[in-house]
Amino acid sequence: MLKGLLLACGRRAIGIRLLSSEPAVPPNLILPSGLKDGPIKFQRPPVDLSRPVMRTCTIPVPPHLSAKTVWLETLNEEDDEPTSLVQLHPDVFDVPPRIDVLHQVVTWQRNFRRISYAKAKTRAEVRGGGRKPWVQKGTGRARQSSIRSPLWKGGGVAHGPRGPTSYYYMLPMKLRALGLKTALTTKLAQNDLHIIDSIEISSSDPQYLADVIKRRYWGESVLIVDV
Repeated sequence: MLKGLLLACGRRAIGIRLLSSEPAVPPNLILPSGLKDGPIKFQRPPVDLSRPVMRTCTIPVPPHLSAKTVWLETLNEEDDEPTSLVQLHPDVFDVPPRIDVLHQVVTWQRNFRRISYAKAKTRAEVRGGGRKPWVQKGTGRARQSSIRSPLWKGGGVAHGPRGPTSYYYMLPMKLRALGLKTALTTKLAQNDLHIIDSIEISSSDPQYLADVIKRRYWGESVLIVDV
């Protein structure tokens, strides 16, 4: 009965929260400066392709899939209103997201160039400890051969790191490709992937590109890839 009461209270609280007119963002949540007090404009591409299509899929699309249609943007204006469309192949930009594969690829990218230079000295490399601290028998204490034994404070390290150690390994090409397609599909679904016509900008001022990114609310970190 107590469990049912808690579930009912939980549903009631959720219902009140959904019907409330207050913003859903918690007051203690720290948002990036590019997302504060800014309406994010998102206009979905038309389905009927009434606008001009600047790029179509040259590779055949499977019959059970359809090409993804997105807006083509430009960097020549700060406030860009996209007017043309491009088609993206569904085998790359519309795959079932495999978060497990994406995690494997991210872990591989962090480790395959990693080299650990940690190195601990053994008892042979620690200074001192040449003579036996006491005789083998007759003292009533445990036998010791050197004060630089791993049993002693200041002694060598047993089975310690002996760098440099490489963490290099290689993932299969299929997993790496699937991880990249999962990332592109997820970013496109979240409206975090933008297709631009050219990386050429109309101004030589370095601040111009930063202003364009800020006015369009693209976020604090933007990666521009030329293909």
